[in-house]
Amino acid sequence: MRKKFLYFLALALVLSACKKVPITGRKQVKLLPSSTLNSMSFTNYRDFLQSNRLSNNAEQTNMVKEVGKNIQNAVVKYFASQGQSKYLEGYSWEFNLVEDPLVNAWCMPGGKVVVYTGLLPVAKDRDGLAVVMGHEIAHAIANHGNERMSQGLVTQMGGIGLGVALSQKPQQTQQLFMGAYGVGTQVGALLPFSRLHESEADELGLIFMAMAGYKPEAAVPFWERMAAASGGGAPPEFLSTHPSHSTRIKRLKEAIPKAKAYASRYGK
Repeated sequence: MRKKFLYFLALALVLSACKKVPITGRKQVKLLPSSTLNSMSFTNYRDFLQSNRLSNNAEQTNMVKEVGKNIQNAVVKYFASQGQSKYLEGYSWEFNLVEDPLVNAWCMPGGKVVVYTGLLPVAKDRDGLAVVMGHEIAHAIANHGNERMSQGLVTQMGGIGLGVALSQKPQQTQQLFMGAYGVGTQVGALLPFSRLHESEADELGLIFMAMAGYKPEAAVPFWERMAAASGGGAPPEFLSTHPSHSTRIKRLKEAIPKAKAYASRYGK
């Protein structure tokens, strides 16, 4: 009986919460208000920065902030051109470089971005860095974390509201939030981002970086370097949340003309 109730609850929630991802137009389910997620994001981002060491390399830090700001400006300009500035309401953009050897970066709701120093040797330059930062910002713009959180509230918590989840199951809800945004996640019942989300973020990220004045072609050598950095140790595609390197590179090559077209129309 409970399973049937949860099924109909989930169906009702899905039908009432269908939205579309900007640019790609894919339909998605967002059950959570952006204002609530932004509030959670700002708190968790502050806590993360307090418990992790910021880089003291001024040149690298400035590069991260410069690339991030340029992509931010391109995104804001694009949404304004579409009469959709309200879509970014509540954003409080921030870009920080953290001392950590991990090859990683992420973006929480509201434009809260972290790049790890371990990523910089693979990124190599501003174009390579724009590939990653555009991709991570795209996850936030496309509300992929909201989708993951919405799915988790239905599948893991029986469809209870976020407010109830926070008051009754604060630790589990906190883990769900951090997992939904790829911060310290591990493979489990809810993967940080699906292959669909990764491919969508690749496409949107290319468009964002191109509109910001960076070369979308840089995405191909960047992911080739990522493949080399993994030393062939990446899991098979069907076991991974990320597309295989060969699949990703093929799709990126196909998406470059679209990114250039957006840059020509909406870029600097």
